[in-house]
Amino acid sequence: MSTDTPRAPERALRHVASLSTGSPLDPALAVTLNFHPDRAGGDGDGRTVLDLLADDGVYVSQFVTGTSNGGLTAHPGGDRWRWESRIFGGAYDDAHAQERPVYGALNFRRSTVGAAPRFGSAHFRLTAGALDRTTFCYPDSFLEPADFGVAARMRLIELAEADDKDALDDYIEAQVHGPVRLDRHVEALVLDPSHRGTPVESAARRLPCPVEWHDGFRIGVEELRRRPGYRGQAYVDLGAALAVDGYLDPRMIGDAARTGLHDEQDLKKVWHCLARFGRTATGGRA
Repeated sequence: MSTDTPRAPERALRHVASLSTGSPLDPALAVTLNFHPDRAGGDGDGRTVLDLLADDGVYVSQFVTGTSNGGLTAHPGGDRWRWESRIFGGAYDDAHAQERPVYGALNFRRSTVGAAPRFGSAHFRLTAGALDRTTFCYPDSFLEPADFGVAARMRLIELAEADDKDALDDYIEAQVHGPVRLDRHVEALVLDPSHRGTPVESAARRLPCPVEWHDGFRIGVEELRRRPGYRGQAYVDLGAALAVDGYLDPRMIGDAARTGLHDEQDLKKVWHCLARFGRTATGGRA
């Protein structure tokens, strides 16, 4: 192969740019990567996601980790592989897993909890320099969208603002191409206050980036019981069972996940209830 052939990330960026329209993106907006910091890291040695990040110093895609806070279809021929092939014009079809983009969202609403909390209570806020190597789509890629953006051509915000979506679906997906190193490309890790004084905070202090705290997710059992229509009565009941002293927070769900006694999809739906109805603040930065 000629050494002049563009690498997969460059080909992907060019392809999406050719599909994008609109004015340049406000450079003050940040891409955030939401995740659950206290979930098992997927390597079987008991380390959490944040432990692995502290050890490795690089944020990688589910093609590498084999874990996900959404659907786990990142394998050749799987849905995530097929969606990426379509969106990026086949640029990654033969690429190594380490080359593939990582997923986040554009924080166009400037939320303290990150742009897409449905995927986790914590988030990395990327530096402004990441925008130039990020592609965007609306809605989420699993819906096979027809609208795309790059930093120089971005009309997706007006589409999202005109849409009437559930709060957990109100995000513009971002795909960051090229490595995301915690010491170079991350402005801050932002955590839920339920993790203060826990192993999550200890792991976070090992990272080569600042640690911040947002205002938190917390819901009372009485309020939770008013929401059976959101994800289902079974998940309200499970959330109530996991609550301590009448309240549920992200740490409690994470503790339950690490016991291995609960189905991960069930806990994901409990988290959705907490993330949707347990916000203690709505905007600004922590």
